[in-house]
Amino acid sequence: MSFLEDFQANIEALPNHLRRKYALLRDLDKSLHGVQTQNEQRCEKEIEDMVQRIKGGNVTPDSSLIKFSDEALDEQKHAIRIADEKVALASQAYDLVDAHIQQLDQYLKKFDEELRLERDNAAVAGAPTTTENTVKSGRSGEGKGGRKKTRLATAAAATPSGMDLDLPVDPNEPTYCFCNQVSYGEMVACDNPNCKIEWFHYGCVGLKEQPKGKWFCADCAGTQKKRRGK
Repeated sequence: MSFLEDFQANIEALPNHLRRKYALLRDLDKSLHGVQTQNEQRCEKEIEDMVQRIKGGNVTPDSSLIKFSDEALDEQKHAIRIADEKVALASQAYDLVDAHIQQLDQYLKKFDEELRLERDNAAVAGAPTTTENTVKSGRSGEGKGGRKKTRLATAAAATPSGMDLDLPVDPNEPTYCFCNQVSYGEMVACDNPNCKIEWFHYGCVGLKEQPKGKWFCADCAGTQKKRRGK
């Protein structure tokens, strides 16, 4: 089984794994809401009883008797345990998706290396290269070389259609494009080696398919025109 076939086999099971985890999260959230509501009502009643006892002179404000009941404290501890379980499940779901993203990154890196080797062999043999494009991994940050570069975001491949994962974004994930967002969907690189941004989302630059020939972003295109006008 090839790397890509292995990845496809693993990712087919990802939606079901995520559905089970999010179903558990919903159940825990429902339980937590019930415990919190019950505890709030109990605490409000106990506070009212304390106020009445203080007004009636049965206890003083600094008395050790002014405290919540053991039942109320147990409910609060139970709520904390449920909240911890929710955090653990959310972390497991995030790690599950992240593992598939890393696996796809490895495939993209391997695929890019194979393309480079193919071009090098073709150059040695004096034959034209069969592939002009290079694939950029979502986390690798390949260097600029004046050649057309496109990528398909790994997150989009790992996320089942119709599912809102609502997972936390890695603060170390690099941002691209005029929108200053992380990589997603198909992206194209500016052919200006000095471009400050380099990578752009198709939608942000009005592209629907890979451009033919050299492509420059709006900023670099303006710079190129100014240079030609001198």
